[in-house]
Amino acid sequence: MTNQNTLAMDVGFTHEDFAALLDKYDYHFSPGDVVAGTVFSLEPRGALIDIGAKTAAYIPIQEMSINRIDAPEEVLQSNETREFFILADENEDGQLTLSIRRIEYMRAWERVRQLQAEDATVRSLVFATNRGGALVRIEGLRGFIPGSHISTRKPKEDLVGEELPLKFLEVDEERNRLVLSHRRALVERKMNRLEVGEVVIGTVRGIKPYGAFIDIGGVSGLLHISEISHDHIDTPHSVFNVNDEVKVMIIDLDAERGRISLSTKQLEPEPGDMVKNPQVVYDKAEEMAAKYRENMKQQQNGTPPAVEIPVVVDEIPAATEEIEEIPEAIEEVE
Repeated sequence: MTNQNTLAMDVGFTHEDFAALLDKYDYHFSPGDVVAGTVFSLEPRGALIDIGAKTAAYIPIQEMSINRIDAPEEVLQSNETREFFILADENEDGQLTLSIRRIEYMRAWERVRQLQAEDATVRSLVFATNRGGALVRIEGLRGFIPGSHISTRKPKEDLVGEELPLKFLEVDEERNRLVLSHRRALVERKMNRLEVGEVVIGTVRGIKPYGAFIDIGGVSGLLHISEISHDHIDTPHSVFNVNDEVKVMIIDLDAERGRISLSTKQLEPEPGDMVKNPQVVYDKAEEMAAKYRENMKQQQNGTPPAVEIPVVVDEIPAATEEIEEIPEAIEEVE
């Protein structure tokens, strides 16, 4: 009769050897690993996942999606196999904690970096506003539009639920900063239909010591104080008032920085006309602009212009382009 001891000697190893062999070939999982797993039990606030470990792993509902969900069934189905991120090491019961949200989060940042590199324009709904600006979601990530980069006459509060075209200002995963500009998106779209040397009609929306901001079809251009007249003027207030309708010529389009530079100086039939008689400048604007374009063409072709027309495009003070301090509201929603 063959007993258990004889069988153990014949086979060559014991039950203890078999257990040790299982341990040897057991998978070792670490936080940060991405593994395949199969859903085998959905629970009210989470799910159990088989990833090949000794104990089923667990994914809480808040880690199932980058977006807020109310039930696991919105994301997972029984017997579904997919990728999971190991979020935390084994607890006292030997159970690992998993996340889908972390995978989506990493891929979302990768996608917005790609969109920024492509200088893409994206569209998103405003879901909230605060003192500093407006909040949107791009690829599931929370983004912030500073108030200085919202180009609309509506109060910020009325923008909730409205879809806006946006350009990327800052994409920084480490600091969790995703900052966007509505103004730059509009300026780029407008720039596609504008040309240097073109005369446009605009409205004075703001006057600063260094110049006047002119609304031209929903975007703002700067008429620098040095481009108002050939005559010296002490302040733009001596020539313009807010809400004045003016004719200006485009002398520079900077799509990368979202700037439109304007001039009335180049439209003066005689130096100082903008100070003495602006209406003469407006009446002859198209004629003077045609001469300006012709001189620019001659310069490009290497032919000296018949009349030298100085062009001065001063730098807008840096303060007008500073991105406001980003409030806590842009931090990722946990």
